[in-house]
Amino acid sequence: MDLFDLNGNEEGAKPLAERMRANNLNEFIGQKHIVSDGSLLRRAIATDRLGSCIFWGPPGTGKTTLANIVAATTHGDFIKLNAVQSGVADVKRAVETARSNLKMYGRRTYLMLDECHRFNKTQSDSLLPAIEVGIYSVHAKLHLCIA
Repeated sequence: MDLFDLNGNEEGAKPLAERMRANNLNEFIGQKHIVSDGSLLRRAIATDRLGSCIFWGPPGTGKTTLANIVAATTHGDFIKLNAVQSGVADVKRAVETARSNLKMYGRRTYLMLDECHRFNKTQSDSLLPAIEVGIYSVHAKLHLCIA
């Protein structure tokens, strides 16, 4: 921590889209077919019973916002990784953190994996065993850009 950590400039420096992002499902606009009152996804989030899921779609459809809402609503820990910037060591560290949280506190860990389609086979293989045995749920979001 330094003198400039407490000056509040970080909030004003965020892009408008980040500052306007919904913080809960009631503020979430669009995608009514999956987040409307009584929908399966909304009930799973509200009861903290959400398993692994993939949010897929083009940029701007709310994948990141929905994942952040899951993080804020559930009682689990939340780890964000970007497949482009993360390696096998990052995945292993996330798996170990999830294992510790489950063992010590009985809390699930949610992993939001951004750009999951960019994971190579080694990265994917390092993550798969933890998902198969239920150590944590994965919220992967895939940006589909068609040129």
